[in-house]
Amino acid sequence: MPVRIDPSILAADFANLESEIARVASADLIHVDVMDNHFVPNLTLGIPVVESLQRVSPLPLDLHLMITDADHWAPVYAETGAYSVTFHAEAATDAVATARRLREIGARAGLAVKPGTDIAPYLDLLAEFDMLLIMTVEPGFGGQSFMADTMPKLAQAHAAVAKSGLDVWLQVDGGISEKTIEIAAAAGADTFVAGSSVFGAENAAAQIDLLRELAAKHSH
Repeated sequence: MPVRIDPSILAADFANLESEIARVASADLIHVDVMDNHFVPNLTLGIPVVESLQRVSPLPLDLHLMITDADHWAPVYAETGAYSVTFHAEAATDAVATARRLREIGARAGLAVKPGTDIAPYLDLLAEFDMLLIMTVEPGFGGQSFMADTMPKLAQAHAAVAKSGLDVWLQVDGGISEKTIEIAAAAGADTFVAGSSVFGAENAAAQIDLLRELAAKHSH
């Protein structure tokens, strides 16, 4: 199973995003957290910044929308040329219709669930999504501690994906570091969002290599 490392620019220096992205050019995707101060109690960035990142990023953008009215906004963000757009199950009225619209636009469709949200209802709909994001912290702020009690949910999703035979990525986001990535890989994750662990490292490229190596050892 390939291991993907997606550094989260939430932990980057926002005044120097182009050079910060250059530091992590050996990663797979750039994870961009969009927060609206409604769905989560934090405000980050919106369409203009995403469009600017799109112009300068050597890597595909993996957008994580922590915003209300996902049915309306997810396609708008997909139109920026994003490689992948993940919206929250809790913020969508019709997750399947929204995912289909994203695919029509040409983006991968990701569905995210908060730590307290049951993934089971969505496991019968796997064919509609390209990725499931199991949040390993409460969404809203970077630098939080990894919640190990989300691992059974991840394992449940992994078993369903394996059984389906579909190519659905399993992403984890929150508190991912060299101390926690092996736990998440062993539970079935293949795509890892790491913020402060990567951008806080003196040598971001070496940290990406380390995380990739640790995850690969335990990946399914």
